Amino acid sequence: MGAWRVWHSAKSFCDFVVDNTKLAEFKDEIEFKTLAESDASKSGVFHKVPDHIKKILYLDAPDVIVEYNSEPIICIEETKEAGTGHNGLQRFARIAAAAENNVPALYLMPEAVIIERKDSPMRWDSINPMVFKAFDSVMDIFKIPALFFYYPSDYREYADCPETSPNRKSKGIRYHEDIVKYSGCPTLDDNQVRSFINVVNAIIEHTLRHQPISTLIGHRSIKDQRCWMQREFYKKLGDREINKLSPLTATKKIPTRKLLNYLSKYAAYDAEYVSELLASRQETVIYQCNSKFRGDPYAGTLAAIDYIMCRCDKTYENRDANLVLCFGKVTEEAETITVDSKSCNVNDFIKTVNNSRSKNLLTARSFADIKPSEIGRYYMQVRYGSTYSKVKHIRVFSYFADAIIFADGALWREA
Repeated sequence: MGAWRVWHSAKSFCDFVVDNTKLAEFKDEIEFKTLAESDASKSGVFHKVPDHIKKILYLDAPDVIVEYNSEPIICIEETKEAGTGHNGLQRFARIAAAAENNVPALYLMPEAVIIERKDSPMRWDSINPMVFKAFDSVMDIFKIPALFFYYPSDYREYADCPETSPNRKSKGIRYHEDIVKYSGCPTLDDNQVRSFINVVNAIIEHTLRHQPISTLIGHRSIKDQRCWMQREFYKKLGDREINKLSPLTATKKIPTRKLLNYLSKYAAYDAEYVSELLASRQETVIYQCNSKFRGDPYAGTLAAIDYIMCRCDKTYENRDANLVLCFGKVTEEAETITVDSKSCNVNDFIKTVNNSRSKNLLTARSFADIKPSEIGRYYMQVRYGSTYSKVKHIRVFSYFADAIIFADGALWREA
């Protein structure tokens, strides 16, 4: 019999997953562990998280991770928030981190939620169909499940009359009837929740049979859900062009030479030598965030744009276009670009990075400077540096963006 562990950030949802899937058969054997998201947020305990779990957390943390014999087998994320615009993709980095470590990822989000505002009619905020496209792109590349499911709501029955939704007080979301044990969890009386349970069971059975992860994508329940996702994408896309949807409307594609000319303002050498990696791609996709410097929803959306517009294979090196994050608005000139921003500057990035220095123990000058309770954490930082000690959006931005540009500065990778 193997060893089971279930890592979680919310015990009620963790119990819901375990009690309603084949994991219930092993419940007496499962070790439940509270998930420490990062060294930045849980500096007292994160260093104790096993290495095979840390590898999934290098960008962001999902709600549940199931492991069997010290191998993660499923990552699960759920939200009750509306998936409109960029917001539908703000947690996408968690899905990407799981897939890049060969771990199936499952995500539940409502098809729509009721929005009530004082000076406007009640309405449903519905999901951005680009969510389906992003997940399907991950599956195309990694050949393992990255599946999306609707969190139960009244939307289908009350799309034209949200004011009569039986669950109006909960924004149209349909919750489990046991509000004590499964607080904030979805009702079981829903086709998408049943599909979710079937997929979790398929992954568990696949694991217990010791079958290779590469064959999991062909399981019937997984193929059916992927087909459903593809149908939902085209149904919700309708007669619109894909490049007319958010967040693609916030992107601009330019010749890379113009980017290099812009970066040369901040380099001490000719533009063609700014970066061998950047120069190797003829085109560059710029994601424009004309707002104050912050993480959500831009970090997850940047990751999604990578998979939708740039990524060709399993690493960021395998892109057919550079991916650049811009905090400002880009104007394309004859041989360069200009960036206009009234909301932030490059030092907002630097200040956010500097704020992480308080988490860094590597400045200790001698062993005596390290508290006994910090020895394990110090040793983790010796190995990983500040990877886990920076806030989430800095980790995600610096991982996915080939360059980050502002009106008054820029940073980029050269390899």
